[in-house]
Amino acid sequence: MISISRIDKALLSRGKPMMLALAAFSLLALAGCSQKASRPPCPPGQVCFQAGNGSEPATLDPHKATGTWEDRIISDLTVGLTTDDAGGNAIPGMAERWTTSPDGKTWTFYLRDAVWSDGVPVTAEDFVFSLRRILDPKLASEYASLIYVIKNAQGVNEGKLAADQLGVRALSPKVLEITLEHPAPYLTELAKHQTMLPVPKHVVEKWGDAWTQPANYISNGPYMLKSWTLGDHVNVVKNPRFYDAKNVCIDQINFYPTNDAIGAERRVRRGELDMNADIQSNRIAFLRERMPDYVHTSTYLGVAYLAFNTAVPAFKDKRVRLALNMSIDREFITGKLLRGGQSPAYTFVPPGVANTTPTVPPAWSTWTLEKRQAEARRLLAQAGYGPGNPLKIEIKHRNSPDPMLFMPAIQADWKEVGVETALMQNETQIAYAAYRSRDFQVADAAWIADYNDAMSFLYLQQSTTGSQNYGDYRNPVFDDLLARADNEPDAMVRAGYLARAESIMLDDVAVAPIFFYVNKNLVSPKITGWKDNLTDKHRSRFLCMPRTPG
Repeated sequence: MISISRIDKALLSRGKPMMLALAAFSLLALAGCSQKASRPPCPPGQVCFQAGNGSEPATLDPHKATGTWEDRIISDLTVGLTTDDAGGNAIPGMAERWTTSPDGKTWTFYLRDAVWSDGVPVTAEDFVFSLRRILDPKLASEYASLIYVIKNAQGVNEGKLAADQLGVRALSPKVLEITLEHPAPYLTELAKHQTMLPVPKHVVEKWGDAWTQPANYISNGPYMLKSWTLGDHVNVVKNPRFYDAKNVCIDQINFYPTNDAIGAERRVRRGELDMNADIQSNRIAFLRERMPDYVHTSTYLGVAYLAFNTAVPAFKDKRVRLALNMSIDREFITGKLLRGGQSPAYTFVPPGVANTTPTVPPAWSTWTLEKRQAEARRLLAQAGYGPGNPLKIEIKHRNSPDPMLFMPAIQADWKEVGVETALMQNETQIAYAAYRSRDFQVADAAWIADYNDAMSFLYLQQSTTGSQNYGDYRNPVFDDLLARADNEPDAMVRAGYLARAESIMLDDVAVAPIFFYVNKNLVSPKITGWKDNLTDKHRSRFLCMPRTPG
C-alpha cells in the first residue's frame, strides 16, 4: 500500500490532477482490502434490512458507548425517557409526558406502561439505577460528564458524594423525578442520548458486565439483540413486546462495519446492503449521476478538528498551535478534495445550532493562504523552530474515508511552513481510544452534536469534561462563562455567554477546526420512511421496505 505520509508537496500542488489521482489510488488500494459479502437469506414473509454502519462497535452498553456507529444499534434496542422521531426530533419514549417546575430545575416524568423484552416492567427505579450506574467512578464512563447537569452528578462521578445523593428518585414505579443543577431547556433532547438510556436493573445486577452478551441482553426498544459476530455483523430482531410493535415494519437488521466506503458503495449497488452510513465525499458528484436516487446529503451538526496534546512540550506554546492552525488550507480541503458540501471551519460551533449567537471567526481567517503561512513561519521562528531545528510531529488519524483524503493535504500545508509531519492511521475506534488515553501528539477528531445546543460542542473543552477533552484544555474564564450560561434563564444573554466562551477558546487555540460536516448516506430507493435531518438520526422503527415473497 502507498505510505500517504510520504506524499511529496509537488504532487499535492493546488488543483493538480496528479494529487487527486494519487489520493484516489491510495483509497482504491484500501478498497482492495475490503471484505466481500453477499446478501443473507431472509425468511419468507419477513422484511430484512442490511445496514452499512461505518465501524465495528466497541460495546453495546449505552453507558460505555461513545460512537455514532454504536448509537445506531443501541438506539434501535433501547428507548429512553424521550426518543427520536423519523426526523430526529425528541418525542415521548418511556415517558408519556412530563412537567417542569417554575424555576426549571425539577422535571417529573410519567412513564408509560412498557416492559423489557423478557416481560419485566420498565420502572422509574430502572432509570434511577441507570443514572447512578453511568456516574459510578468504577464504571469509568467516558460520557458521564454530559449529564453533570443533574444535581450532584459531578460529585457522584468524582467519588465525592454517595450515589444516593444524585438528584434522581422514583416517586412511584411510574413516576421519575430529576432535579438539575441549573435550568436546562434542552433536557428532552439530552434524555434521548445514550447517557440517559435505561439498562435493565434486574439483568445488570445478575450478570454484571456480561449483561451485554447476546444471550443476556434485554432491551425495551423496537429490537432485541440476537447475535454479534465480531468483525462481521450485529443481528437484531423485532421485539414483540415493544409498546409500538404493531407499527414496526422491519423484522430483522444486520449492522455491518464498513470502514471502506467505496467497498460499501459497491455492496449497495449490488443489493447486498440496503444503505451505508457514509459516502466518500469526493464520490458524491459521481454517484449523483450513476445512482441519483440513492444519494442523501444534508446539513449536519458536526465539526472536524485537530486537537493538540498539551503534554507535548511544543504544544505548550500558543504560538506553535496558532501557526499550525492558520497554515491549513481549509478551502482547498473542502472545495477541491472533499467536494461533498462541507464548509471551511474557523469556529467550533457549526452554523444552524439552535439558540446561538454566531461567533466572529479569527481575524486571520480572511487573510490569503500565503499571508497566513508567512505569519506561521514567523511564529514558529519565535518559538525556536526553523530550517536548522524543524518542528517534527505526528498526526494520529482515523482510517475513515474523509481523513484519508485530507490528512495528506494538512501534511503538505505544514511542510510549507517548515514542519515535518508523519501520518499515523488507525481504525476509528482505536484512534479515539488513543485520544482518550492521550496517546497522540495531534489528533484528527470529529464531534457530532449530542443535542441541538452550542453547549453540546463547547463542553468538550471544559476542564471537568475528562477524557473527551483530548488536549486537556484548561481556562477558568472559559469555564466560568459556561457556568454563567448554564444558570442564565434569558436565552439571548445565555447565547452571548456561549459566544464569548467560544471566542476565548479559539483565541487560546485549544483546537484547530477544519470543516463543518454534511451528513452523507447511501440509501436504496426501496426504503421508505427515510427523512434527512440535522442530527442524522434514522431509527429503524420508522423505516420500511418490501417483504420477502412467500
